[in-house]
Amino acid sequence: MNLRTRLRVFCTLLILLCVPVSERASAVEVDQAPPDALWELSLDGVVGPATADYVSRGLNAAAAGGARAVLLKINTPGGLDQSMRQMISAVLASPIPVICYVAPGGARAASAGTFLLYSCHVAAMAPATNLGAATPVSIGTPMSPSPDDSGGQNGNGQASQPGSAMERKVTNDAVAYIRGLAELRGRNADWAEQAVRAGVSLTANDALKLNVIDLIAVDTQALLNEIADRTVNIQGRQVSLDLTSAPVFVLDPDWRSEFLAVITNPNVAYVLMLIGLYGLIFEFSNPGFGVPGVLGAICLLVALYAFQILPVSYAGLGLMLLGVGLIAAEAMMPSFGVLGIGGLVAFVVGSIILMDTELPAYQIALPVIVALTATTGALMFLILGMAWRAHRRPRTYRVGAAQDNVTIEQVRDGQVLARFEGELWTVRCGDPLQVGDRVRVQEIDGLTLVVDKLEA
Repeated sequence: MNLRTRLRVFCTLLILLCVPVSERASAVEVDQAPPDALWELSLDGVVGPATADYVSRGLNAAAAGGARAVLLKINTPGGLDQSMRQMISAVLASPIPVICYVAPGGARAASAGTFLLYSCHVAAMAPATNLGAATPVSIGTPMSPSPDDSGGQNGNGQASQPGSAMERKVTNDAVAYIRGLAELRGRNADWAEQAVRAGVSLTANDALKLNVIDLIAVDTQALLNEIADRTVNIQGRQVSLDLTSAPVFVLDPDWRSEFLAVITNPNVAYVLMLIGLYGLIFEFSNPGFGVPGVLGAICLLVALYAFQILPVSYAGLGLMLLGVGLIAAEAMMPSFGVLGIGGLVAFVVGSIILMDTELPAYQIALPVIVALTATTGALMFLILGMAWRAHRRPRTYRVGAAQDNVTIEQVRDGQVLARFEGELWTVRCGDPLQVGDRVRVQEIDGLTLVVDKLEA
């Protein structure tokens, strides 16, 4: 079995086995959970596709595994709206209580974390923690301001909100969402609205005074002791929260969640896409080897999956693809810089605007863009230098092997023509030639064959 066939078999087996292996690993871990246990999940870091997948699947597995409740420890600066709503939907649909605990000391539940805290059946915080700052950031191209953006009055006589029409729509949608969660759990809806509109924050003590959270606990055991005599309404039935004697089962992120966290890192997805594109370009320009094409196809598919769940600007992605295409065209059909420089500019602009969000955690790092742009530019100028040297090289060169199977086909007006490699060429020879004479090609000078006449 040659190398190319082995790579194809390996890639096929990898695609077929990745998902079953991850599911089997998760199933084995879940089977180790004791019955009637308190499942503990941890959300530590930016809210994104990986954390949403981990929390959602963890809640579903806890319900299927007969858990009594889920303790969700969070420490997050916020994240993507789509991922936040996916987790909240899983919390609202959970048939068992979900206890949200902002811990340890110094942790926070900012932005998306505030929404998640409001959605849980019990909201608790450790001392020296905070929440709030839930104003949604722009995730699209700002629209031009409408006439009442100056803070005047709208048609109903009420004070209009500052910002563009799109910003107001996004903010009002977020306000309605968090007020609905607050009313569902009986918490302070007015402060929740201020957290969205004005970006205000609260310490744990102030949050307890304003009925934003239910309690403050120094650790997990103190939290369980505090809620032991409470009940919560779960889909129309009262469920006791007496969990002091329940065994605790900690569900860590599995292979699938960790893999998703890696590939949904914008920098990793960006590099994978470039590896995939350049691998395919190299394979198409030099077919037969197989490794660049197989590796490029895998990297490109993984990158496209990551981009599908990341806030990607399709304008930026299109500019990047255009830039890579122009650079590849420069390599294959040198235009002495026109295509290459234009492709490099399109590549840089597309890389900068690729992520359609203002969240720092989901922006492509500038050093990564600079490094890849410099590498691409260096390769492009290397190709341009080779093309320029080839252009300045004398056009007369010697044929690799003298060609004896050339016959004179036409002689007219002093011009002698012969067919060489399927085309008619002008012939130059020191001896007179006639139709049917056989000649040996010695050199090619521009579009002229330099030949020697063969004896009959």
